[in-house]
Amino acid sequence: MKALVYGVPPEPFEVAGHRGKLVQNLGRTPTALRDVSDPVLLHQDWVITRPRLTGICGSDSKQILMDFGEDDADNAMAAFCSFPQVMGHEVVADVVELGPKARGLEVGQRVVLNPWLSCGPRGIVPQCPACVSGDYSLCWSFTDGDIKPGIHTGVSADVTGGYAELMPAHDSMLFPVPDSVPDEVAVFADPFSVSLHAITRHPPPSSGQVLVYGAGSLGLCAVAILRALYPEVSVAVVARFDAQAELARAFGAVKVLAHEPRSDIIEELAGWGGGRLRQPLLGLPMAYPGAVDVVYDTVGKPETFEVGVRVLTARGTLVKAGVHAPGRWEWSPLYFKEINWVGSNAFGIEEVDGVRQHAIAHYLDLVSSSRINLRPMLTHMFRLDRWREAFLAIADQAGSGAVKVAIDQR
Repeated sequence: MKALVYGVPPEPFEVAGHRGKLVQNLGRTPTALRDVSDPVLLHQDWVITRPRLTGICGSDSKQILMDFGEDDADNAMAAFCSFPQVMGHEVVADVVELGPKARGLEVGQRVVLNPWLSCGPRGIVPQCPACVSGDYSLCWSFTDGDIKPGIHTGVSADVTGGYAELMPAHDSMLFPVPDSVPDEVAVFADPFSVSLHAITRHPPPSSGQVLVYGAGSLGLCAVAILRALYPEVSVAVVARFDAQAELARAFGAVKVLAHEPRSDIIEELAGWGGGRLRQPLLGLPMAYPGAVDVVYDTVGKPETFEVGVRVLTARGTLVKAGVHAPGRWEWSPLYFKEINWVGSNAFGIEEVDGVRQHAIAHYLDLVSSSRINLRPMLTHMFRLDRWREAFLAIADQAGSGAVKVAIDQR
């Protein structure tokens, strides 16, 4: 089958007229479209699917565009992956083959992928405490069993992802998609679930004020979730690109701010929420008392953390949902205001409106009841053989207007 493989010798190329760092990185990324062996049934309860539409996740684009930063060589997550990789885990697919012990699925069925390679897919018995509790993204077994290390589809050498003509999956990893839900909406199940986990595990106070930092897929999903589940909460958004800012307003943000200068963000949010600015000898001002109850940071950079802790109220919460390279940041407001700084990792069984079920099931329910509509976020689609154009649109978002880009194999 044809597959986009990461971890192979690069096939250099040049993009005329573009000098941005990410575009230049695309010209030397260790990624290529290759002929590889068709996937096999890893266990008897696995199935084979044919991807229809695969969203490009921010983590995938950072990897292929080599945008994790030069100081990321000691990243502890390197223990939880194997190479070479065929990425792509935001997948809508058709079931084409069933293992003899696969249950709950039929050939020809349209499904969306839950990518986590936890105990169940790995055949680990008994399952770890995290999996028993439904916290699949905190599974203890990501390097165990006879499947090569990997936290989810696309980062294990054995479990190829959606940037390919065929994709394997365990029967528990696939959710049937209702006929009323088009592929272009189903493809957001994964990023929606990531943001749902971040918000429902760290909810805003009633009638509170929150900041969503970043207006990519995770940030815009967060805005839509806050509007649907917490309509009394006021939402501000920091957006880098015009297309993102327009969608943030359409999704219900009451204030949308440019991503720089950061001092302006702090001043505007302090005025919005009634905070009082304090100016140090050097550096950014701090709001004290602060103006914001929760910051959902979908960027995860030192410079975004520095703004977040400055605008938060005392004992507010900074939720790190974005992934980026580590770096030094001035964090004295973190201890001074006794701020809760917490990580938020993907999703599992979540509670919404008193109902506990998988986050993807919540997404399909909310879409089917017309409470959530993320279709406007899907701005660009490309065939697999045009993968460079897809990643170029991401590398040059200011010029392309891209928000969510997907690989279309229908």
